[in-house]
Amino acid sequence: MEAIRPVRRTLLRDRAYEVIRDAIVAGEIEPGAVVRDADLAERLGLSRAPVRDAFARLVDEGLLESKPQSYTRVTPVVAAEVRDAAAVVGAMHELATRVAVPRLAPRDVDAMRAANDRFAAAVRAGDVDVALGADDELHDVLVRVSGNRAAAATVARYTPLIRRLERRRFGEGGNCRSAGLHERLIAACAAGDVAEAVRVTAEIWRGLEQLADEEPH
Repeated sequence: MEAIRPVRRTLLRDRAYEVIRDAIVAGEIEPGAVVRDADLAERLGLSRAPVRDAFARLVDEGLLESKPQSYTRVTPVVAAEVRDAAAVVGAMHELATRVAVPRLAPRDVDAMRAANDRFAAAVRAGDVDVALGADDELHDVLVRVSGNRAAAATVARYTPLIRRLERRRFGEGGNCRSAGLHERLIAACAAGDVAEAVRVTAEIWRGLEQLADEEPH
């Protein structure tokens, strides 16, 4: 038992942030819904302080909006903001791909293939959670291998804005990403073809920008 240590407040803050963020992205807390730190703290079994810290971070990232002494609520899905986020995240993925492809080991390519198999199976089954999780795993291989922490942080910050729209389209019977495009990306990575891998990455993220353009304004 000596190895057990108290959970640091920073970890509670991060955990509160992750749970609330994921609930917003999944639509469990809907756009426009007012959120209260006391209510969520009780539901999460936490004090109000880490929830307030999480709220501040989510406001900064565009998933919540706050008017002091009045309300904190979930932001609407705004097409222009999703498009901007997709352009920025796409640029970071292109950068990561350019750096990572020459560094990839066979096990990295195998991990990408396994993630795409899970993605394709989840799309066929209509399982949005598994599909988007597998999609993250596939692209995260390239981000991780690139070693670019700034790119990784930017992707982590802005991807949730895009995911909200993807999840809604998936729920409406759409499919926002293509296992076929993933296969092309993996083939280019396996061949060490940096230019082709970057081209396919750009194509994937252009598709998400176009998805935002199709959203009613």
